[in-house]
Amino acid sequence: MNGITRRRFFENCGIGLGRIALGSLVAGGSARSLLAGGRTRPPHFRPKAKRVVYLFMAGGPSQLDLFDNKPELIERDGQAIPKSVVGDQRYAFINPTSKMLAPQYRFRRHGESGAEISEVLPHLAGIADRIAIVKSMTTDQFNHAPAQILMNTGFPQPGRPSMGSWASYGLGCEADDLPAFVVLSTGGGPSGGTALWHHGFLPGRHQGVVLRSRGDAILDLGNPPGVDDRLQRDSLDLVSELNTGHFARVGDPEIQTRIAAYEMAYRMQERGPELMDLSGESPATLQLYGVDPDKPSFARNCLLARRLLERGVRFVQLYHKGWDHHSAVKQGLKTQCGITDRAAAALVTDLQDRGLLDDTLVIWGGEFGRTPMVENSPTLGRKLGRDHHPQAFTVWLAGAGIKPGITIGATDELGFHVVEDPVHVHDLQATILYLLGFDHERLTFRFQGRDFRLTDVHGKVVRKLLA
Repeated sequence: MNGITRRRFFENCGIGLGRIALGSLVAGGSARSLLAGGRTRPPHFRPKAKRVVYLFMAGGPSQLDLFDNKPELIERDGQAIPKSVVGDQRYAFINPTSKMLAPQYRFRRHGESGAEISEVLPHLAGIADRIAIVKSMTTDQFNHAPAQILMNTGFPQPGRPSMGSWASYGLGCEADDLPAFVVLSTGGGPSGGTALWHHGFLPGRHQGVVLRSRGDAILDLGNPPGVDDRLQRDSLDLVSELNTGHFARVGDPEIQTRIAAYEMAYRMQERGPELMDLSGESPATLQLYGVDPDKPSFARNCLLARRLLERGVRFVQLYHKGWDHHSAVKQGLKTQCGITDRAAAALVTDLQDRGLLDDTLVIWGGEFGRTPMVENSPTLGRKLGRDHHPQAFTVWLAGAGIKPGITIGATDELGFHVVEDPVHVHDLQATILYLLGFDHERLTFRFQGRDFRLTDVHGKVVRKLLA
């Protein structure tokens, strides 16, 4: 037969296998859904949340100065913490029996719920009845990178899929021209790096896509000089044909992801500028968030998060670094709360006003808490700070399926140990997946002979959080 095989025929025919395959993908919507996440499986049960925005405060906000009011610390300010409380706990920068440090700000009760919130969070206090506060979070890690990776991926070492990747894998994306999982960052990059939004062993299409706050949303998305739309389209068709032919030979599914990535980038060239353009937002909305449209900021990222959610993105992760207050915790909190408080509260209010909060889950929190003991180190130039504290910290949640106006959990009189309703990192992750419609024990991916999941080998849904 002149050496012509069926495979060679499809590779060399006038139409081209790449164009045939791409055409069928587009006709069926598969090319669009590949990078956007696709719908790999239906939820296990009816979800409360269709989308998530996670405001991650990298560095470890001091719960003792923001949410967990401890009058006993005021009474015992400057005294050594009892050895019976500390036990065998060791710290990197302080002596375990260091002196205690009183809360640096006053607390007041707010709303009908009577939630105790620090005076340095006045905007959050204004929506106290819309949020649920968890004072009894606990983690296994006491250094930033592993604690952040655990909080984001369920495991303290790099290599596992992030929470947003699991959401993309489970639910896919409602958008044709945006990814399912988007990442925004201010205050510098978090210590855990790209591992916090990596797809791990899931297919590459579930990777978090980082959008920049300044200039082009994504680097290298624009055409170089001399390349018009026609030339770009022809080039993409040729690359797609070559990639599809390669896929026919080797069968690597990541090649399909590559094809879809090129097509997604092509569509985002038009969608990206429109997304980042805030000129259509009302002056009242810009004022609500405290946004200067021309300047990158946490507030601008919160507004962009709302715009992404409106356009079908499933999971938006906002990282804001700057909460690692080993020194001058009072001034540090004033600075960071001044940057984030107004916008975080505005996001909840804006989502509610637009009818989106009922099926959008909002989460705020860091990777661990801070010690009741003071950190003073003349050698390191530190004074009146707090060290890392894995035993207890605070997060708050709002929106889809969350019971508003409640406070869950409690710590001892010094804020050292959780004494009521402990919530491990895996418990929080299990609850987030539950609200998205998934049993965390059943949302798995088989890799190297084992079924992996976000919550690793344990975790339970926090039922008291649910409406």
